Amino acid sequence: MNYRHEFHAGNFADVLKHALLVRTLLYLRRKDKAFRYIDTHSGAGLYDLSGSEAQRSGEARDGIDRLRAASLSPAAAELLAPYLDSVGAGPLYPGSPKIAQSFLRPQDKALCCELLPQAAAALRRALGRDARVKVIERDGYEGLNAFVPPPERRGLVLIDPPFERRDDYERAFDSVAAALKKWPGGTFMIWQPVKEPEIADAFCREIGGLAEGLRIDLQARAPGKGLGRTGLVVVNPPYVLEEEASVLLPELTRLLAQDGTARFWLEPFGKKTDASKVPSQ
Repeated sequence: MNYRHEFHAGNFADVLKHALLVRTLLYLRRKDKAFRYIDTHSGAGLYDLSGSEAQRSGEARDGIDRLRAASLSPAAAELLAPYLDSVGAGPLYPGSPKIAQSFLRPQDKALCCELLPQAAAALRRALGRDARVKVIERDGYEGLNAFVPPPERRGLVLIDPPFERRDDYERAFDSVAAALKKWPGGTFMIWQPVKEPEIADAFCREIGGLAEGLRIDLQARAPGKGLGRTGLVVVNPPYVLEEEASVLLPELTRLLAQDGTARFWLEPFGKKTDASKVPSQ
């Protein structure tokens, strides 16, 4: 695999993904009952934004650095504050498992899959000795079916592959389809790089045949070299997520825009969605 997140950590795609991840975790915390967080492609846990890889790409400067320095509307500032607190102000940017760990309560658990031994070892170091969190060296697609439904019967699955393989979309769909059969009430958040919109559109339609969901996309710049548009497909989203995203997306699009084509998409989809009601920007 050629993908190395050290080059991309803290970019506009991470900002969108992690901001919405935090909002979903906070929703799960509203009830005292325990929940479980499952991460299928966990990565190394911490990324040095002052390191040579991050400095060479400069992607964090157009992502988390802009957000940290931004003047936000009061509503957006309130929604983004927990995310910004979780990532801190230092050069070490946390990956999704580390961010999720900061929102676990004593009764909650996290299960993190990472196939690459070196990354899994780094993740264990980043997470420290925490009985609530377990790191497993395993293919996340294969592991997901074995890990659901969780004993808590409440929780969130983040599926965040690098999408380097041609079959990543197929494997992501098959994993979600199998998991929903065993855990129809689970929340699944799938990140995708929208390099070919027609493929991303088809993926959302296929997922919509399984359950209700919400599509959240942000385009920072016109298609071309590198990633210009990213998105989240959220199956069984919290009922507040669409409203919160409608507040966050205009602000994030304004702040993270790299050219005049910047825009966002916020679209419900799925079996019960009224096709005539499709919110736009």
